[in-house]
Amino acid sequence: MKADIHPDYHEINVVMTDGTSFKTRSTWGKAGDTLRLEIDPKSHPAWTGIHRLVDSGGQLAKFNKRFQNFGLKK
Repeated sequence: MKADIHPDYHEINVVMTDGTSFKTRSTWGKAGDTLRLEIDPKSHPAWTGIHRLVDSGGQLAKFNKRFQNFGLKK
């Protein structure tokens, strides 16, 4: 293998959304850094089965306004 072409692989702390944490090895950040997850298997709809529509920045409202009369014939 070529020298000095691979990223540094070190231990980091990962904190889940419910506050639990674990240590793993990663190329993210620096050794000892903490990665705080905004979404994880305990809160993501794909794993929990609970789906919510989150209107971030009015995108959902903008979509609904734009297509409110789509497909309606008068």
